Amino acid sequence: MKLILRNLFTWIALLMSLTVHAKNSPFFSSNDYVKALKKVTDIMVNDVTSPVAASRYYAYITIAANEVLAGFSRDGANSFLTLLNGFKQIDVLQIPNTENNKELSAILLVFKMGEKLLPSGYLLKTSIDSLLVVASKKGISKTTINNSVAYVEAAVQQMLPYIKSDGFASLANLRRYTPVTGDAYWQPTQPAFMVPVEPHWNSLRTFILDSAQQFKPLPPAVYDTNTTSVYFRQLKEVYDISKKSNAANNAVAMFWDCNPFAVQQMGHVQFGLKKISPGGHWIGITGIACITKKYSLQKTVQVHALVSVVLADAFIACWDEKYRSNRVRPETAINKLIDHRWHPLLQTPPFPEYVSGHSVASTAAASVLTKIFGENFSFNDNTEVEFELPVRKFASFNAAAAEAAVSRLYGGIHYRDAIDEGIWQGKKIGEYSIKKLNNYFKMISTQ
Repeated sequence: MKLILRNLFTWIALLMSLTVHAKNSPFFSSNDYVKALKKVTDIMVNDVTSPVAASRYYAYITIAANEVLAGFSRDGANSFLTLLNGFKQIDVLQIPNTENNKELSAILLVFKMGEKLLPSGYLLKTSIDSLLVVASKKGISKTTINNSVAYVEAAVQQMLPYIKSDGFASLANLRRYTPVTGDAYWQPTQPAFMVPVEPHWNSLRTFILDSAQQFKPLPPAVYDTNTTSVYFRQLKEVYDISKKSNAANNAVAMFWDCNPFAVQQMGHVQFGLKKISPGGHWIGITGIACITKKYSLQKTVQVHALVSVVLADAFIACWDEKYRSNRVRPETAINKLIDHRWHPLLQTPPFPEYVSGHSVASTAAASVLTKIFGENFSFNDNTEVEFELPVRKFASFNAAAAEAAVSRLYGGIHYRDAIDEGIWQGKKIGEYSIKKLNNYFKMISTQ
């Protein structure tokens, strides 16, 4: 009899501990959050999502996840309310969160936002169903799971007006872009001769910047076929580097290719090679850093949100310059002026050359990550392993960003000034974002 009672009390104690655990302890970790974002990234790769569109998706998904967690604090101290342009109209914090699990809610939110925003978001339903099954197996009660689902769905609905007001829906109604006639200007390139990607992206609302034009790079070198001109010397540099290519430079170029539009041609058949976007690569690096430092799920969500909004602004500002200067790509100019048979190592992306998007976005992201993790945070970048590229080790985020920038010269798709001015613009965007969100960065550093 005593043995039976002892076992009964043991089971009661276990059930009580599970109930308390469900309310107070983290059933899900930062690793689970990073994995959830990776599944969203996989959907973007499947959809051949452009670099600019990917940055927009990451921003809204991570902002929403941050707000869901902020809803669990009494004062909403972790919220981006009033910090991001136009975001004060959202009131996610007023959604009741009694008997919800905040970790489950944050990860579920990633899937639910992806399901709502991405063209193939419906593919995330399997991930959603699996997450809820895992939550149940971990001991989270059915009531808590149902409440968390309701909380997340309400949060998604409250995010939509903010998302829909950024100007994206109007892009399809704007005048179709026609390439400008003239040797100095961008023209579609082989093999697919694609139409230009998002020529009106600069019309979208920025998140932190005052406007897309806030940090305008210097104008590019003037197109000049004189062999002593600044422009022609830069053009010749691209050509000469490609002719003297070595394994080390080629490895750098391939690692940072991140071209969702790559097209392979075999005879008369063309097919796409699906790859991660530049923003997706830096989201991957952000996840690596958070897991390496063993950050809490909440801090991991906050860091991803900061990197994502800065990346989104970086692409808006970069695209503003691309379609203002509208400069010809090296491939087009070299074929006309130097060698009609020449092809770059990397496939030329379908949009104007100046400035380098990798240089802007990478430098901006590295600025944010350096502010959070420090100047000498070394890491192994395995983001591209799934695309059959080896792991690369970096001594710092800035070192990785510098390599990403120069990779475009090694790949034959950017001139030197597009890289240098892109780095300048990315640094300015990063510095400004850190200054404007200074209190938020301080809060993260004290957690």
